[in-house]
Amino acid sequence: SIIKAYLTIHSYSQLLLFPYSYKYGLAADHTELMTVAQGAASALQSLYGTRYTSGPGATTIYPAAGGSDDWAYDLGVKYSYTFELRDTGRYGFLLPESQIKPTCEETMLAVKHIAAYVQKNLY
Repeated sequence: SIIKAYLTIHSYSQLLLFPYSYKYGLAADHTELMTVAQGAASALQSLYGTRYTSGPGATTIYPAAGGSDDWAYDLGVKYSYTFELRDTGRYGFLLPESQIKPTCEETMLAVKHIAAYVQKNLY
């Protein structure tokens, strides 16, 4: 496959999730996926101090079938992630306009971290 990474962006909860969400079992690449996610979350936090939690969807929040990151991973796209952007519940899906640009800026740092890692670790 020519697709090496898959990112999907949602709101809200400040999470960086990866497979699996539809089951409790760990992905074959769990350790590497966690390392990349934690690095991305650290890059994101470096700008405004926003903290994200990283981990498999099922154990980090709850089991949920139908996630596109699980689908992409099971098709062979190893670096498959779901971002759940700001915030953690105060505003929910109605993030204030003043937080939209900062959210984009910090998220882009995480995306760049993942992209750089993937580029150095093609499979």
